[in-house]
Amino acid sequence: MNVFIGLDVSLANTAICVVTEHGKIVVEATEASEPEALVRFVQNLQYGISRIGLEAGPLSQWLHKGLADAGIVAVLMETRQVKGALKAMPIKTGRRDAEGIARLLQMGWFRAVHCKSVSSQETRALLSSRKALKQGIINLELSVHGLLRNFGLKIGTVSKGNYEARVRELADGNVMLETAVEPILSARVVLREQLARQEKRIRDLAKDDNVCRLGRVDKMGSHWRSAVIQAGICYGDPLAPRPDERRGMVAV
Repeated sequence: MNVFIGLDVSLANTAICVVTEHGKIVVEATEASEPEALVRFVQNLQYGISRIGLEAGPLSQWLHKGLADAGIVAVLMETRQVKGALKAMPIKTGRRDAEGIARLLQMGWFRAVHCKSVSSQETRALLSSRKALKQGIINLELSVHGLLRNFGLKIGTVSKGNYEARVRELADGNVMLETAVEPILSARVVLREQLARQEKRIRDLAKDDNVCRLGRVDKMGSHWRSAVIQAGICYGDPLAPRPDERRGMVAV
């Protein structure tokens, strides 16, 4: 007898539901959200496996890779489609969601999505780190603007290098205001240093990555370099610009 296995993944545990090809539930269980625990559960089943599915999410790619490394083929299911199907359930629990996923597998009412490679996830993590640092700097600067505005002080147009001197100039003479802005300025300095290091790593990655076929990447802005890495322009891409449309991009 062949079965369909639905996995509802949460941070700590994964709810598992096993249904037959006729829709009968034969096993319900809960395992730790670890590849080893899921592999052990699947290998101990006394049924033939038609398909294993789990909703695409933060942990899903890691678990999918762990299952694949153990020789178990699993399907990543498109999140919005699964969410729309499970929304009709009157009671939302991990156990019920696992049952719903298993039934979607049984009926074929799902869309499989691609699982990114480990290198792609590492690159994405680097870009996400850069974005978080940049957003942190922006939030700190907005906080400083708000603190000064309450006293009628306006920073105006100022370069990044002169920003701290301008803020200290405006806060000079007000002890409480100086005490308020100094920690923020110190944190901004640290974030800018770390952002510069991340920018350098991204530039080096863009120069060394064979997928990115931009010969003049050193002369492009950091935002463009990041966009290039995220796009992953590669040979044979039908959406890639033609040679006469690249505007400074040359194949390497």
